[in-house]
Amino acid sequence: MPRIRELGIYEGQLPAGPLNGITDVPGVAVGHYTLHEGEGEWTGHGPFRTGVTLILPHEGNLYEEKVTAVTHTINGFGKVYGFEQVRELGTLETPIALTGTLNVPRVADALMTLAIEQNPYIGLGWAASGRKGYASVNPLVGETSDGFLSDMQARPIGLAEVRAALADASTGPVAEGVVGAGTGTSCYGWKGGIGTASRKLPRRWGGFTVGALVQSNFGAPQELTICGVPVGRVLRPSTYKPRPEDGSIMIVLATDAPLDTRQLGRLCRRAAFGLARTGSTCHGGSGDFVIAFSTTNRIPDRPETLAVQKEAFYEQPVMSQFSLAVIESVEEAIYNSLLMAHTVVGRDGNMRVGLPADEVVEVVGDSVTRLLN
Repeated sequence: MPRIRELGIYEGQLPAGPLNGITDVPGVAVGHYTLHEGEGEWTGHGPFRTGVTLILPHEGNLYEEKVTAVTHTINGFGKVYGFEQVRELGTLETPIALTGTLNVPRVADALMTLAIEQNPYIGLGWAASGRKGYASVNPLVGETSDGFLSDMQARPIGLAEVRAALADASTGPVAEGVVGAGTGTSCYGWKGGIGTASRKLPRRWGGFTVGALVQSNFGAPQELTICGVPVGRVLRPSTYKPRPEDGSIMIVLATDAPLDTRQLGRLCRRAAFGLARTGSTCHGGSGDFVIAFSTTNRIPDRPETLAVQKEAFYEQPVMSQFSLAVIESVEEAIYNSLLMAHTVVGRDGNMRVGLPADEVVEVVGDSVTRLLN
């Protein structure tokens, strides 16, 4: 299964990083746990086509060394966890977890457990470190519904599965498609999944990296647009069966640029343009959320003196470059989430077919030929 660049039909204005993934941002790690278990009819204990994906801004103690972060809601039909404190304080203190909708409370609880294990004073005060006061922890969990292919009611993703995803976390190439939180998702009527991409800004603009990772689970077949071509008007999955909900997407953005929360918020809002390039119209029943963080601005936990972040640069000339980097990364990550996904049969025989790369190349190529002639 090829990524979009391997097909020879797509190339962005900005260059991609060496891995063309969110882990091109130095220090960022991604891990997955995939649960593909059982066949046939729903039993209340399966079949399962679900999982969890963790994104770590750095591999140290995130609670003690938080990073600047922002959350943004494009359309709010979702069950995300921990977003409000990030909006208020502008920091991230646990890994970002992505999973299926009804797994969210169990995954949040798992992140709390892991944070307490690493920081035993959480909830008990600061006597061990000589500081006063009490501490809580804010786990951050995003979700999309995998109920079309998986038994959601059983909620099978918890502490053991989150531990496994954490153990799998790596700063190397990111597994895409039917993996982790993308195991049971659908996108434009085809099999969706996890996708990632990155962009490098020119040296004159700092040479910073922007990376995106998506959990794609949205859209109707006729909406799919690839490289500006309305592919969905020509290609339709032969086994397509509509689902009752509109679906959702989670978008995670990372950068090594020293951006503050306001600037990260500007990047978050640009993600919708990349989503729109693929054909999305943000259906009313869709939960479309963005999380962005900077690995450069680190904030110690409850400092006794004012925490001073690195000074952000004059942004107007460079913000156009950051915007383009976000838009292209999100667009390409969605394409990769589709093309890297294989056909999956889930509960009750429900099926999502993998998007056929050769047919995509043919449709896009024919459209370009007609345009040039």
